[in-house]
Amino acid sequence: MNVLTLNNGNKIPALGLGTWFIDDDKAEQAVISAVKIGYRHIDTAQAYGNERGVGAGVRACSISRESLFVTSKVAAEAKTYDAAARSIDESLKKMGLAYIDLMLIHSPQPWAEWRSNKRYFEENIQVWKALEDAYQAGKIKAIGVSNFLIDDLENLISHCEIKPMVNQLLIHIGNTPTALISFCKEQGIVVEAYSPIAHGEALKHETIVAMARKYNISVPQLCMKYVLNLGTVALPKTANPKHMQENADLDFTISKEDMAFLKSIDFKNYGEYSCFPVFSGK
Repeated sequence: MNVLTLNNGNKIPALGLGTWFIDDDKAEQAVISAVKIGYRHIDTAQAYGNERGVGAGVRACSISRESLFVTSKVAAEAKTYDAAARSIDESLKKMGLAYIDLMLIHSPQPWAEWRSNKRYFEENIQVWKALEDAYQAGKIKAIGVSNFLIDDLENLISHCEIKPMVNQLLIHIGNTPTALISFCKEQGIVVEAYSPIAHGEALKHETIVAMARKYNISVPQLCMKYVLNLGTVALPKTANPKHMQENADLDFTISKEDMAFLKSIDFKNYGEYSCFPVFSGK
């Protein structure tokens, strides 16, 4: 599978397995299945409640630890140095791993205050310092953020010793934050796309369905290829091995004209999932 290079020289697989909504008791088998299919990048978070299961899967699968890229995220509510530092050690312990390949700040604000006027600039500097110290101690091989806007990133960049290596964002056909992606690329920050199928809602979008039909592929395959063509990492979430395989079978090319058309789509209707902060439209 293709890889991208982080600004510290480390390689990150361009296709990863997202594990949001995968129960802890099912996460181990999901990781084992994904690795067997060829995935080498597994994404979890403290908030997902499945770090234990993901870590068990990493330890139980048939390849070396060094061959896998494992990501977790500091909970959005941990907004002090001590809380963040403690949570990193807890993640390592839960996962049973000697190190984590990438650790992110899950959100610039606690979820209950998502995109509120309180920006937590000072607090995020403290959390970032905890990540820097864990990185320099070898507990983490790369550090980054998730859901950070341009000014959130500028705040860290102007105060940090180590520039963020990753920004993980909600990106899919219909929701392409072009200016934010461009800013990250200018800063040498790799962008990751979570929920590339819009938490399943893309499956119901007539225009996206028609485009997939044109290429004789599935909607998820079109969605994966789209975000990869943007130069971002794709993080589809599934515990189903059949879907894992399908999401990885991307031997087709979307024309420049069709990519431009897909970029022009504005689609941010998440139905029942709009209750989640990241899908709220804020």
